[in-house]
Amino acid sequence: MLKNQKNMTHTKRILITDAAKETIDTLRKRFGNELMFHQSGGCCDGSSPMCFEKGDFKVGSRDIWMGEVYGCDFFMSADQFEYWKHTQLTLDITPGRGSSFSIEIPMGIRFMIRSRLFTTKELENLEPTKTGEEVLNS
Repeated sequence: MLKNQKNMTHTKRILITDAAKETIDTLRKRFGNELMFHQSGGCCDGSSPMCFEKGDFKVGSRDIWMGEVYGCDFFMSADQFEYWKHTQLTLDITPGRGSSFSIEIPMGIRFMIRSRLFTTKELENLEPTKTGEEVLNS
């Protein structure tokens, strides 16, 4: 949960497993602390979340910032967001080499998303989103 300035608690849109945290820790040792995620729904494994060094993937006005997960911004293409906006996502890992450009692929694992539908109460109090352009300009 996240608290805003009015002391109101928002439901987070993206969570993370301990295994995914450990993977991010390993990637930070290799690539540095500034990592980000993007889920495009495009080619290759684009429907899977891809991890990049921050700035290596250019986000724009058609990308939605869904929040921060373990210190990493998480973006999704607007088209994908339309499908996923009613669900809480959990970033996890799974064995196997994906066919994406994500930086964990050489480790023999890949990031994946688990999801569940928000409850009616949660839907009324979701963490706000921003466009990629808004995040870049802030």
